[in-house]
Amino acid sequence: MKSEILLSTAYLAPVEYYTKLLAYKNIYVERYDNYIKQTYRNRCIIAAADGPLSLTIPTEKGETAKQLVKDIRISDHGNWRHMHWNALVSAYKNSPFFEYYADYFAPFYEKKYPFLIDFNDKICNMVCSFIDIEPEILYTDSYSMNGDQIDDFRETIHPKRDFSTFDTDFIPKPYYQVFKDRFGFLPNLSIADLLFNMGPESLIVLRDSIR
Repeated sequence: MKSEILLSTAYLAPVEYYTKLLAYKNIYVERYDNYIKQTYRNRCIIAAADGPLSLTIPTEKGETAKQLVKDIRISDHGNWRHMHWNALVSAYKNSPFFEYYADYFAPFYEKKYPFLIDFNDKICNMVCSFIDIEPEILYTDSYSMNGDQIDDFRETIHPKRDFSTFDTDFIPKPYYQVFKDRFGFLPNLSIADLLFNMGPESLIVLRDSIR
């Protein structure tokens, strides 16, 4: 493992992503990659009453087919803020720590953030403060080609990639989940799932999930 890592921006990123924020000394978040749909850039997965639920932030179409992530604007389509917040409340209202954190999360679904990367950054910083980690996060000034000098997880941490195959340093530590008796333990959900269920002990779970 190198001391530096390259990540994509991510909306309420999965537990795997936060283990990297804990494990690496220097973290670089890519701003100059081409925006790709169906990734964690604008999607998170939570545990709802009916099983895993994907929440996706709609984005505006640009003037050209290819857009840089730094330029991606959040769309108001579909009243998504209301839908996402209702989904989080429904899924986690009975979790041990939802009531404690709810008032901090709610403003993210009330205020409008123009750019996706800014929204992701603000919510990530808040989550890190709750977990009590202080990662050194920097943003790229151009598209990074340093994949051989730095651990590149920009496309490795991906909803369609099996972490057990692509990231052998991540061994998800089981923890209490509200619907565990219904579905069993669901690994690598959004950090929101870990935080609402485990609160301050989230840090212990992250540490125990790193090989």
